[in-house]
Amino acid sequence: MRRTTKFAGVGIAIAALALTACAPTTASSPDGSAGTEGAEAVAVDVGMITSITGPLAAYGASYQQGFEAGLDYATGGTGEIEGIDLTIEWIDDQGNPDTAVTQAKDVIGQGYQVIGGSAASGVALAVAEQAAQNDVLFLSGPAAADAITGVNEQTFRSGRQTLQDVATAATFLESVEGAKIVVFGQDNAFGQGNVASVEAVLGAEGAAITPILVPEDATEFTPFAQQISAESPDLVFVAWAGATTGAMWEALAQQQVLESTTVVTGLADRASYQAYGPGSGDIQFLNHYFPGATDTEAAQAMDAYLEEHGYEADLFTPDGFVGAQMLVHAITEGRGDVDAMIAALEGWSFESVKGTLTIRAEDHALLQPMFQVALVDEGGEWVPELVEVVDAESVAPPLAGE
Repeated sequence: MRRTTKFAGVGIAIAALALTACAPTTASSPDGSAGTEGAEAVAVDVGMITSITGPLAAYGASYQQGFEAGLDYATGGTGEIEGIDLTIEWIDDQGNPDTAVTQAKDVIGQGYQVIGGSAASGVALAVAEQAAQNDVLFLSGPAAADAITGVNEQTFRSGRQTLQDVATAATFLESVEGAKIVVFGQDNAFGQGNVASVEAVLGAEGAAITPILVPEDATEFTPFAQQISAESPDLVFVAWAGATTGAMWEALAQQQVLESTTVVTGLADRASYQAYGPGSGDIQFLNHYFPGATDTEAAQAMDAYLEEHGYEADLFTPDGFVGAQMLVHAITEGRGDVDAMIAALEGWSFESVKGTLTIRAEDHALLQPMFQVALVDEGGEWVPELVEVVDAESVAPPLAGE
């Protein structure tokens, strides 16, 4: 198997011929005989388009490390699939959708049957369109946008989606019906998207939703914390990112918001654990994954592989691991034929790092457990501690399009 890494802007060429669906090809040995063990080997080429550099490079690195661990696990340590001449090429999209589309067109024009990757939601949606237009299999990675689920027949995901985060937040309430929920975030696409998801999931269950969105250039958050207190909510759902995170949490702590109500936010990667300030112990965290969240066979194998190669598990490492499991299963069953690979994945249940995962056949949502987590002070550092595993079915997103 050949693995290479290509950086954006290097060696990218658009195929002059029209992009069409690519059937699997066969590979022969140099003397003209058939491939492995005298049998004709099917050639399957995979383009892993993800963030190797750029703002999401850390996410892309975790994903790639998890993928390599998952490939090792799914192939019994060989990195190979019997009867398959497998090529995996890593390509840097820099988190840019336009760059990713150019790269996707390039590899599709070369005859690649599978594309994987996508740490950024905008990239994933753009590549998904190319996958549908050219009938290639697309295995999206950590990108969380709900629109990826059900976008087309060719697209699957190996991570969770925003609706699963929101459904996990609801598990911190005794009852959603009649609850008063404030969504506190920045007035941008990220914050607005979280408002829409909370309204779609929790509003539909009878909760009263009040959005409090802050201008992105705001630096003083006391007035907004006071607005939250004035609402007397049962739950505050915080969706925040960027350089003002620390100041925002400090304002919530100073105005006793953290003490007076249930405040829930997502626990991000390792780098974020110290970012919530002295009130960290009063925050309730929903979580996709943190190191040590599970002790499955796959989790043990992933950790062992990472340790051997000098890496550590992080938030999106399982997404790469799962992506590799899906790739190996699809190729083993479908042998490079896109329709057959899609059929192999639809409805498939398998054991992975987080436990039992199921690809819902109707819209390709990845049903999976989620976690309630607390940060605890250990020797002056905040570290995650598992509170509860949230069952996959209880946080399953509604069917796409419904």
